[in-house]
Amino acid sequence: MILFTDGGSTKCDWILMDHSGDVLLKTQTPGLNPAVVPQEEIERRILSNNALQSAVEKVIILDFYGAGCSTKTPVAMLQATLSRIFTQATISVQEDMVAAVHAVTTTPGIVCILGTGSNSCYFDGTTLRTVAPSLGYSVMDEASGNYFGKQLLRDYFYGRMPAETASEFAARFDLEPDTIKLNLYKRTNANAYLASFAEFIFTSEAINDYFYQLIRKGVDEFIACRVLPFSEAKKVPIHFMGSIAHFSEKILRDSCKEHGLQLGKVLQRPIDGLIDYYRTHRIQNGNTTKKH
Repeated sequence: MILFTDGGSTKCDWILMDHSGDVLLKTQTPGLNPAVVPQEEIERRILSNNALQSAVEKVIILDFYGAGCSTKTPVAMLQATLSRIFTQATISVQEDMVAAVHAVTTTPGIVCILGTGSNSCYFDGTTLRTVAPSLGYSVMDEASGNYFGKQLLRDYFYGRMPAETASEFAARFDLEPDTIKLNLYKRTNANAYLASFAEFIFTSEAINDYFYQLIRKGVDEFIACRVLPFSEAKKVPIHFMGSIAHFSEKILRDSCKEHGLQLGKVLQRPIDGLIDYYRTHRIQNGNTTKKH
C-alpha cells in the first residue's frame, strides 16, 4: 500500500491507498513541520494517531510532502523519524510545493501556497523552480496565516485596530502579554500559534474595510515578492491553494487583475487534488511497488 501526505505547520493530511487506487484511510495529525517541531514531538504526533499505527506494517511506499522540507537538515531528521516508524516502507520526503503542483496542474503555471505559511514556484510542466529560498515565518511568509496573525497583534497593541474590532478581538483571544510571549518564544509551532489569530478575520460575519485593507496589503506584498519576479508571471495562470487563499479568493482576483495576472485555480485543500494525481500518475503507471 502507498501512504502519502500533505503536511503543513498546523495540520497534516494522510491518505492510504491500495494498488487499485482505492482510498482505504483518510486521517489527520497535527502539523509536522520539521523546521519548527522537534523530532520527539513529530514522532509522538504520528504515533498518537491510532489509524496510522494500525497501517504501519502495511505501507511499502510513503511519500511525505511537507512545509519545512526544502532544506537538508530538517529533511534528514524527518526521513529518519519516519523510517523508525514505517519500517517496511521506502520513504520520500519533499517540500509541500511539490504536492501543490501535483494537486493543481500538469501544465506550466505559477503555483502558490497561502496557508499557515506561504510560498510559490514556477512549474514548466516537468520541473519546478522557486524565486527565493523560503526562510519561514520570522522573515518571509507574506499573506500567510502567521503573517496576518502577526499584523492583528501588532495593530491591537499599537492601537491601530478599530475600536469595535479590537473589542471583539480581545473577547475572542487570550491577549495577556505573558501568554503571547510564552507561545511565541518558549513553545513549539509559534507560526501555527500566530496563524490561529488569523481565524478572527476569516470567521467574522463580514470582511470590513479594516480586514479588506489588511488582506489586500498582504496579498499585494506576496504577489510583489513571490509572483512578479518570475519572468513568466504574465504568461501563465497563477494557482493558489491553502485556507487563506480559499477565504481570500475575491481579493486574490482583484489583486491579480490589477497586476495584469491570470488567476488560475484556487483550492482550499491540496490533498483532494493529490488523490487524483496518485490515481492517474502513480497507480495507473504502476509506480507503487517497493523499491530496492
